Amino acid sequence: MSETIKNEKQAEKQAEKHEFQAEVREVLNLMIHSLYSNREIFLRELISNSSDACDKLRFKALSNADLMGGDAELRIQIETDDEAGTVTIRDNGIGMTRDEVVENIGTIARSGTRKFMESMAADKDKKAKDKKAKDQKGKDQKGKNGNKKDKGTDASNLIGQFGVGFYSSFIVADNVTLRTRAAGSDAAQGVQWESDGAGEYTLAQIELPSQGTEIVLHLREDAKEFASSWKVRSLVQKYSDHIGFPIYMQKAPPAPEEGEEEAVATEPEWEAVNQSSALWTLQKSEISSEDYQSFYKHISHDFEDPLAWTHNRVEGSQNYTSLLYIPSKAPYDMMMQRDERQGLRLYVHRVFIMDAAEQLLPQYLRFMRGVIDSDDLPLNVSRELLQENELVSKIRSAVVRRSLDLLERMADKEQEKYNQFWDQFGQALKEGLVEDMGNSGKIAKLLRFSSTGDAAKEQRVTLEDYVSRMKEDQEEIWYVTAENRKAAENSPHLEIFRKNGIEVLLMSDRVDEWAMGYFNEFEGKKMRSIAKGDVDFSDKKDDKDGEDKKDEPKDPMLERLSAVLAADVSEVRASHRLVDSASCLVLNEQEMALHLRRMLEQAGQEMPDSKPSLEVNMEHPLLKKLVDMESDDDFGEWAHLLYEQALLSEGGQLEDPAAFVQRMNRLMMHTA
Repeated sequence: MSETIKNEKQAEKQAEKHEFQAEVREVLNLMIHSLYSNREIFLRELISNSSDACDKLRFKALSNADLMGGDAELRIQIETDDEAGTVTIRDNGIGMTRDEVVENIGTIARSGTRKFMESMAADKDKKAKDKKAKDQKGKDQKGKNGNKKDKGTDASNLIGQFGVGFYSSFIVADNVTLRTRAAGSDAAQGVQWESDGAGEYTLAQIELPSQGTEIVLHLREDAKEFASSWKVRSLVQKYSDHIGFPIYMQKAPPAPEEGEEEAVATEPEWEAVNQSSALWTLQKSEISSEDYQSFYKHISHDFEDPLAWTHNRVEGSQNYTSLLYIPSKAPYDMMMQRDERQGLRLYVHRVFIMDAAEQLLPQYLRFMRGVIDSDDLPLNVSRELLQENELVSKIRSAVVRRSLDLLERMADKEQEKYNQFWDQFGQALKEGLVEDMGNSGKIAKLLRFSSTGDAAKEQRVTLEDYVSRMKEDQEEIWYVTAENRKAAENSPHLEIFRKNGIEVLLMSDRVDEWAMGYFNEFEGKKMRSIAKGDVDFSDKKDDKDGEDKKDEPKDPMLERLSAVLAADVSEVRASHRLVDSASCLVLNEQEMALHLRRMLEQAGQEMPDSKPSLEVNMEHPLLKKLVDMESDDDFGEWAHLLYEQALLSEGGQLEDPAAFVQRMNRLMMHTA
């Protein structure tokens, strides 16, 4: 035996086991000040705890109705006191015994909800075993009752899981008092817990007239805004509007009658400040179109009805509900919102988590609105951030699929609505060609274009329409991108296509050039820009001398033009695409259009050096005039003018506009 192994075995025999030690004050301080990034979250956490307490009582009361204590309505109440600087949250739920208070409140990160769910799971396993012993009569009875899940009595609807939500109180409070009485106990068994969040707490036995829990927050000086009734109401509607129990607050006292100094004192009136029902949890058959539209306006703050919606419930390895809407109008800054958080409202067990769950929605679908409510999404401890994992990816994929399916149905069955959608959100959807390669085929079928074959000049032509009208020997889908619609329609590159009766798609959205760089083919037909690469529809291109074309001597005038414009273009060549215009610039297949290049440069991005080719129309009168021009100065002026007009027609920008104007003036004076 080696010496090392001998020493290890001896160490194992002599080893003593110790627990990690923690400085409670420091741990509590860290949780209070570092766990939550937004301090208004405290109200959501406390309301969620109250909701859990009510859910637990409702679940327990199924087997023991006396636990309800004669109170038929489970509810949550919130009181604010501006003068005292306090907020009070109370519920008539399950309550706690003294031992439970010590165990759940006096122990950091000890979750009573999690323990309750574990006990319910164990009980469920036991019942499952007992179920096997049931006779046929019991099975028949089960068949009559059905297997529908009752969400109101499902323990899995409970929210708390980390056991730290209660401590969010100390974000806004310098003293917290908790009073509670367990359901089924008498009035003499109430418990009061009190702490200033510094690492110690006091515990006392008190008498309480009713069961449930009450938490009083004595707000810090810098948090007195939360003693405002209006502020608390707005937070309830933001975070807890769809909690499954009514949340009551007191109505404002009536104004004093004329001549009275103060209003007559009356019993406070309570009113529900939340909806207390989540529309997405209902069966679709129970929801009318008006209900869907009203809910959309509630969550989106939009005054217009949505164009369409889809509502789905998924149960199995993961459970979640999605309710997705397509708005009818885009915000004015739609295409500038890529870096802003947009998207779906995320709930976990109907508790609001975040307003724009960007992990669940790709950027190109940022126009979608709606709700995702999950039973088992992984959150961080503060429940402010969504953790990336396989479940999140599956929900995201399902959201994308349902969104695209909804658009497909609209495009097939409600073309007018889809046209309205395209006019509003088409540019954003095009981004999916780049961002979502796996769904690019589905997205491509949803695209709409203008084209030279579209008499109405509207973006209504589909790629299927184009392919169905292609000539028999045509193998490419031709398109042109430009800075605006007029520039696309009047591009000199179109001349040979119009002459040959070949349809060309006209693209003028900012995203087009970028998107088409990644979208290479549709249904086996290659996507090609008419402004890139070589275009030649003449019969000469296939003759036997085509292979020796490179060895042919170059036209002297073309060589002369190439020498003059060497700083600006890579070459000057005779054009096969021009009919009426004198010149045009042509890019390589992989190069970026000049108008997009210019926009990126203006945005501060460095672009690689690149020189286009200049094609000239050898049959144009201007070119024929240049053949016999002897003066190098005059030839140079006309050569630069050919280049500059071609550059402007492509959406490029002149480096020296003043020199261009002076050149134009000299040439006009010379020819006048």
